Amino acid sequence: MPKQTQKSSSAVATKTEKPATQKIQTETATQVVVTAPPTPATTAITKTSNPDPAQLTGFDLHLLRQGKHLKMYDKLGAHIGTNEQGEKGVYFAVWAPNAQFVSVIGDFNYWNRQETPLINMENSGYWTGFVPHLTQGTAYKYYIQSAATHHEVEKSDPMGFYAEMRPATASKVWDLDTYQWQDAEWMEYRSNINNKEKAISIYEVHLGSWMKVPEDGNRWLTYQEMADKLVGYVREKGFTHVELLPMTEHPYDLSWGYQTVGYFAPTSRFGNPDDFKYLVDKCHQNGIGVLVDWVPAHFPKDMHGLDFFDGTHLYEHDDARKREHKDWGTNIFNYGRWEVQNFLVSNALFWLDKYHIDGLRVDAVASMLYLDYSRKDGEWEPNEYGGRENIEAIHFLRNLNDAVHHYFPDTLTFAEESTSWGGVSKPTSEGGLGFDFKWDMGWMHDTLQYMERDPIHRKYHQHEMTFRGLYMFSENFCLPLSHDEVVHGKGSLLSKLPGDLWQKFANLRALLGYMWAQPGKKLLFMGCELGQWGEWNATESVDWHLLEHASHKGITALVKGLNQLYKNEPALHQKDNDGSGFNWIDCQDHQNSIISFLRRGHNANDQVVVVCNFTPMTQFDYLVGVPTLGQYKELLNTDDSAFWGSGQTNATLLQAFDMPYQGQPYCVRMTVPPLGLSFIKPVKG
Repeated sequence: MPKQTQKSSSAVATKTEKPATQKIQTETATQVVVTAPPTPATTAITKTSNPDPAQLTGFDLHLLRQGKHLKMYDKLGAHIGTNEQGEKGVYFAVWAPNAQFVSVIGDFNYWNRQETPLINMENSGYWTGFVPHLTQGTAYKYYIQSAATHHEVEKSDPMGFYAEMRPATASKVWDLDTYQWQDAEWMEYRSNINNKEKAISIYEVHLGSWMKVPEDGNRWLTYQEMADKLVGYVREKGFTHVELLPMTEHPYDLSWGYQTVGYFAPTSRFGNPDDFKYLVDKCHQNGIGVLVDWVPAHFPKDMHGLDFFDGTHLYEHDDARKREHKDWGTNIFNYGRWEVQNFLVSNALFWLDKYHIDGLRVDAVASMLYLDYSRKDGEWEPNEYGGRENIEAIHFLRNLNDAVHHYFPDTLTFAEESTSWGGVSKPTSEGGLGFDFKWDMGWMHDTLQYMERDPIHRKYHQHEMTFRGLYMFSENFCLPLSHDEVVHGKGSLLSKLPGDLWQKFANLRALLGYMWAQPGKKLLFMGCELGQWGEWNATESVDWHLLEHASHKGITALVKGLNQLYKNEPALHQKDNDGSGFNWIDCQDHQNSIISFLRRGHNANDQVVVVCNFTPMTQFDYLVGVPTLGQYKELLNTDDSAFWGSGQTNATLLQAFDMPYQGQPYCVRMTVPPLGLSFIKPVKG
């Protein structure tokens, strides 16, 4: 989301093995169960030896009080079930410890606040009850009256699985266990895809603006339509994953989903929960992983949401110095409260469990880690040791990653962390935060800064392209060219690059080629893969009409070619996070703005030499050091005419000479394309 960012720098990262996939389990026993009373004062607590699975039990309360109910979404919220009299209906349960009265309201009781009260189960602060005859799709809210302030408010369900279409704000009853998944093969083998040694190429998508339907009022696509159009497109372009900007329920379209109100509800803008499952299912059936952008750093102050939920600052900090995120006008979660941590960790597991999501990209991690983030002196309070680190948030992030990796070890977590915090992708057992990957914001900043320069000046700034070599294996990195770089006046990737028309496209091809050539997983925002001229507008579709032009078709063809090359060549992905898989051949040719390096896989024969030219001057018979004797073939050249390049390629095999050069035992003479990259590989004899 829009925010201030800082350049990344070094930290230490190591890899860890994960255990086999486990299901989240809670114990069962004879429990205390309640049903909705005519009034709270006259309700009797009924015991049963065989409670309905939807009922909140005494053991559930025990886990909730401990902050260890990792499947709290199976008991809190609204769940279809059957009471002891055999009546079908809905069990409701909500946490409101500072309320003196809670009721459930909806069309079924004419929104009468007094008609359907809940009871405070064992005075635990968890209010529960059963309403017979309610069915799937029923709209409801909670009416809450505060004990201390007599504050009265109607709230949507924090655990609601479905929501009314904005601007309406009620939650809706939905059974999440009836959808028939068809992705068993994917779920069994996805550890082969979600693997740090495999190619991971991510297509970042905002569902509301990827594609519109002009003939139908320029509306957005539904989840089901996305399953037909987006899935085929992503597969054809060769991406391994899609990453969805927050698809949880949110009140304001232009927040892009980053101001979440319904943490357990896919937004109703595009369909119901089963429709969203259908989209995920179709991705999996086509070999595509699904990552979602997840926002545990803050939440909006909308009246129907988590803000001042039970007449107190329940989810947010009571201390005003910690409560508000100044940049975004939102509340910050109180990570020091174990019920809040449980809510968030359970929510993360919910998407992996109920929706088969393959990984989480955690938004705004930097804002969580620092108490003084975007605050002036006097606006923040140091931690107990006098430092600026948010110790409670650190514990939360570690608990989050431990839970995810324990119960869903074949899924991934990504941190959008924009500072030099050490060990973001280091295991928690070794003192790290436990993420699988960290976004390399430093690479993004330096590379774009360099590429925006006129080529005539680049020779003075080559360090911007090579500085990453000092830290590139300190974390497990993902290289992002994300939505944040093509919005709010920054311009599109194509528009910000220098030169005439041909040079702009050549520079974009060089930028993309350099990202795919560098160690690290890849992420590209929608529209960038076709060279969109305009910056991203969340109210408009990607400019698909541009594909009528050969220049834009060339960019899409290149992205497809890069994805294919990345997956086919072990040298380009197996050691993305291992320094033994990379070394510079020559990063000192400033005068020609040429950089060359070597990528290696586990097998000694898996080697790829990459030569990059960031000027519009073709270099003929250019000497490059290579690791082995024999012949080399060109795997991909970004200046290929198939990509709308000038065609300065190496069409014939290159013969290595028995002459040490640039620290390598041999060398080749080759054509280095203008504003382009060449990938060459030794031919196996």
